[in-house]
Amino acid sequence: MKVSKVDFSTVLPRFISLYIFSFLSPKDLCAAAQVSWPWKFLTEQDCIWMPKCIKLGWFLPYTPTDHEYGAWKHHYIACVCNLDWLTPREAAAVYGTLNEPKTDDEELQERHREKCLRKIIWGEIALRKKELFRARPPWVSGTRCSRLFKSRCQPRLPQTVRDRVGLHGALEKQLVLASLEALPKRSNVFGRHTYPSLSKKSWRGVLKNDDSPSHGFQTHFILISSRIPAHEMVVDSVKAGVISVVYEHSGMTLESLLYLTDKALGRQKAQSMGIFTDGDSREINLLQGYKIGIKNVLRPDVRDFWEKLGSFVAPKEEGGHVDLFVPLGASEAGIEVLSQLSQLTGTLFTAPTGIATGSYQHILSDWLGQQHERAPPSIYFSESKLQMWSSLMDFLEDTLISVRKQFRPLFKELPKNASGRIIGQFMSDTMSVTNILNNQEIAQALTDGLAALSKENPERDVLEDNPQDTKPSLGKNDPNVEVLVQLERKLQKDWATKRTRVAGELLQSERKYVQMLEILRDVYVAPLRAALSSNRAILSAANLQIIFSDILQVLSLNRQFLDNLRDRLQEWGPAHCVGEIFLKFGSQLNTYTNFFNNYPVVLKTIEKMKQNINMKDQLSDIQRIIWGCPILSEVNRYLIRVQDVAQLHCCDEEISFYLRLYEHTRDLSLFLFNDALLVASRSTSHTPFERTSKSTYQFIASVALHRLLVEDIPDSKYIKNAFILQDPKHEWICATEAEDDKFLWLSVLLNAIKSTMEK
Repeated sequence: MKVSKVDFSTVLPRFISLYIFSFLSPKDLCAAAQVSWPWKFLTEQDCIWMPKCIKLGWFLPYTPTDHEYGAWKHHYIACVCNLDWLTPREAAAVYGTLNEPKTDDEELQERHREKCLRKIIWGEIALRKKELFRARPPWVSGTRCSRLFKSRCQPRLPQTVRDRVGLHGALEKQLVLASLEALPKRSNVFGRHTYPSLSKKSWRGVLKNDDSPSHGFQTHFILISSRIPAHEMVVDSVKAGVISVVYEHSGMTLESLLYLTDKALGRQKAQSMGIFTDGDSREINLLQGYKIGIKNVLRPDVRDFWEKLGSFVAPKEEGGHVDLFVPLGASEAGIEVLSQLSQLTGTLFTAPTGIATGSYQHILSDWLGQQHERAPPSIYFSESKLQMWSSLMDFLEDTLISVRKQFRPLFKELPKNASGRIIGQFMSDTMSVTNILNNQEIAQALTDGLAALSKENPERDVLEDNPQDTKPSLGKNDPNVEVLVQLERKLQKDWATKRTRVAGELLQSERKYVQMLEILRDVYVAPLRAALSSNRAILSAANLQIIFSDILQVLSLNRQFLDNLRDRLQEWGPAHCVGEIFLKFGSQLNTYTNFFNNYPVVLKTIEKMKQNINMKDQLSDIQRIIWGCPILSEVNRYLIRVQDVAQLHCCDEEISFYLRLYEHTRDLSLFLFNDALLVASRSTSHTPFERTSKSTYQFIASVALHRLLVEDIPDSKYIKNAFILQDPKHEWICATEAEDDKFLWLSVLLNAIKSTMEK
């Protein structure tokens, strides 16, 4: 008998069937599991559900046993049931969704229905938590385990408890589906139907029943940048009861700033949040490398930062607001930034409308978006102390103005020297114009002489007296002819004197210009080349070529031009001229064109060499204080951060992770560079009758960042603030003294590793 229809899952190899089912959505997979037992077995495999969980950031809190079945699917359903669902009305308020208007009665009924459903769901979740707490053995912490340590000794819940938990999960799922079915479909402006959307999870986790926001927020919080001048006075001006945090402007990341904010607030929302940093009317200078403006406010990392920061503040409907002490309200671009931030977070953003003058007077002006009688500065600061700080900034600004005024004469010679370098180019362009102007002066002088002669003649015009004669004749003894001859001689003499003076000034200025170029050659170029030839190079041959090649060509050209001028002026006379010398010089002015085109590259090369020298000095200091340290001087290498840690040793790795004991073996110092990590042991000695201690370092190892593996160790009863650094040959279990040090160190280290991998 010929088989016409057969189940493909029973004929094809299992991996092909699993590949086919992997394209289905979670909803379709649940429906396919009800078709038959083979389909149920295949659609509940962990290899299908694990990618779907990890994509949403849901990781299994334990390691499944070898024979456990469907763990990732059950985990996915449990995470979906714990989500906080938004109604279409709330989604429209947060995300701007356009829905059809409803009557007041329908809206009240919908609110009541939603409130009842949420109360039931939260009650069931609380009951589930209690059951899990009762059934958990006393040695299990209940927190999420590290995915880096695969321990198979994790105790399992009894079957009865798991069945009860499964019943609660099914009940929660039914309640959520009932809430979806109870809410009517809404039509948006595109003609499509939408159901209530899921709210975004904040970075601190899903909103639980005991973490539900209250409507009585009274906490005020402010972030103060270390870039603010005299920021200690600003911190001293903060009112009692206001939480303030000073953060480093350089060396921090957006993730570190969020961590500091979350820790300072203690998992509670603030009524208002202030950010006191510098900037202008178009952007916020929040961190080094992060100037927030209209061009980058919607960049993924910046947008994620503001969304998470806005979750720490009460919503706009409950009076929450974020106050930016930057004059964004003074320009259209700044107002657009405020509008974008308000739409992203659902929180009101305010900013001063004054113009930044350098003395921070804008914070005392009117604020854009202010909805309270009190100005935002009076919420966070004592007005008298803040005014004192502002007066100090005014005094500093006046002091800087006076200093600039006193030093201005010292820098006046710099433009003159720069103009002297380009006088040769302008000379060739102005010679023809000078001749034209001189000819105009001669013509004007002749015109004035003829006018004076016509005024001295009392008779009428010659043409009127002799109408038959169109060309009057002048005799040799005519006094008018003598006046014209004397005037012509005087003009010729003045013209010769002027030509001699101009030629002498030209020679003198060209001689000074060539002397300056020769000083540059003798003082800088010659010693640098000598150092390069003696294998003690200060600058490389390529950098010498970039910086000085055009200048030396200009020196050669102007030296030749000076020699030609000197030879011509040694036999100077009224019949001599310098026009041909300028024409010859002008045909070679492409040398100046190359110099001006390469001038920005020269400046960048010089600035780069200055940074390299500073970094080399820093690397030399580190190499000097570490015993047995290899040579650290490498191209483009610089120090990022130094972290002191304690090295630990696990006594027994066979026992359960939460029962492992560690012992302190020695102290380490981790020197993080942009391309490598240097590990050195640290020993501290104390000298009698001295308060300071002396630290000595011994080199242990150096690891390239692209070969370094970083693993986190969660806190337990016997270890805190620990992590693992591993390369192909070494492994260090390290721990910091404070939790903040660990978080900031891992954040900076992972960013450095990521940058190295991208390069």
